[in-house]
Amino acid sequence: MTTELRRLRNYINGEFRDAADGRTIEVVNPATGDVYATSPLSGDADVDAAMEAAAAAFPAWRDSTPSERQRVLLKIADAFEERAEELIAAESENTGKPIGLTRSEEIPPMVDQIRFFAGAARLLEGRSAGEYMEGMTSIVRREPVGVCAQVAPWNYPMMMAVWKFAPALAAGNTVVLKPSDTTPASTVLMAEIIGAIAPKGVFNVVCGDRDTGRAMVEHKTPAMASITGSVRAGMQVAESAAKDVKRVHLELGGKAPVVVFEDADIAKAVEDISVAGFFNAGQDCTAATRVLVHESIHDEFVTALAKAAADTKTGQPDDEDVLYGPLNNANQLAQVSGFVERLPAHAKVEAGGHRVGEKGFFYAPTVVSGLHQDDEIIQNEVFGPVITVQSFTDEAQALSHANGVEFALASSVWTKDHARAMRMSKNLDFGCVWINTHIPLVAEMPHGGFKKSGYGKDLSAYGFEDYTRIKHVMTSLDG
Repeated sequence: MTTELRRLRNYINGEFRDAADGRTIEVVNPATGDVYATSPLSGDADVDAAMEAAAAAFPAWRDSTPSERQRVLLKIADAFEERAEELIAAESENTGKPIGLTRSEEIPPMVDQIRFFAGAARLLEGRSAGEYMEGMTSIVRREPVGVCAQVAPWNYPMMMAVWKFAPALAAGNTVVLKPSDTTPASTVLMAEIIGAIAPKGVFNVVCGDRDTGRAMVEHKTPAMASITGSVRAGMQVAESAAKDVKRVHLELGGKAPVVVFEDADIAKAVEDISVAGFFNAGQDCTAATRVLVHESIHDEFVTALAKAAADTKTGQPDDEDVLYGPLNNANQLAQVSGFVERLPAHAKVEAGGHRVGEKGFFYAPTVVSGLHQDDEIIQNEVFGPVITVQSFTDEAQALSHANGVEFALASSVWTKDHARAMRMSKNLDFGCVWINTHIPLVAEMPHGGFKKSGYGKDLSAYGFEDYTRIKHVMTSLDG
């Protein structure tokens, strides 16, 4: 018996559409490895249509009052809550994520973030008005930038879509959003929900592959391109956008150092770090995957972390005892496996280090010790459930090793010494520093990094301002 595949479609100008040339991509459930849907493989004609719709909708949306945009976003947040179970089911099929954790850890912050930006919509104001030249009054206006081309990743398809569209719409921009080719289902459902609330053309979804994303970024219509993805993809977007001087917002990779000093609460640190390292199968730019431990507690810490890994469970989405599900796709499974298979002779696998089962893309919670600063697995992003452990002798070496990578997104420090925590937080070259915790995010605080982790901020008033432009208006007082 053949099961009919679900057909996902683009959402353009208030309508669901197939790709203009009829091409499709097969979509695989990573928990089973089975194809469950097809989505459009959109080309230039589809991108043109979406950009045209967003451009046509922009003037009216730009000129809507902040309170009108706020009401739309609040209705979207309410609708996401009301249809949460549908979103959870789509996301779980997209990603293989545990259903219970998606319900508790993703839906509430998504809804909260939309409501935050709904409030931010009413704070779109200039900094001052005053006379800085005799007979002249100056005013600063903040305005939306225009049409935004946005590309979301596959690790958090729903939440990253929210991080993109919510501040953009709140500021008065219109959006063309492309989900990852492996995870379009929840984004298409979000389009259905948003489309029933927002004016047509304000929010558009175009499905496709890398070439589709490239066509969006290179298109003449968008004033801004925003991507969450790999460093390689971010560099390509920046290069493409430079050709017509588009504004660019990049949230790229990470290699978060987790610095554990000798006075840290080892039990608490191990518990929290293991969760922050293995949650979502380690597929998180801020994951606690690169641990630096003072030499005096190194062995005790590694033993405890290896036990925590052995006690951590991965499995099917409906299993309530699992912390995480599969890796997102076969290529990602091969990448994570490759890092472990290529470990140098001086490294030691303390736990895991292997695929779990033959169906789906599951990988065991893994701990690797004995590593050197220049090892491949230390310098490059694994993006899987693999935690590495290095030892350090003093604060200076800890800081040197922590900063000694090309990424600079997130970090954490574990110590009871307040002054040391403050010194480390000042000197760690990362966009976020957590102290005695790792990974919590709130809508009010910015998320974004330095160096090859990209530039621009998500969340917070800073993220909202990224979707605005500043205009100076000067008027003569002489009439």
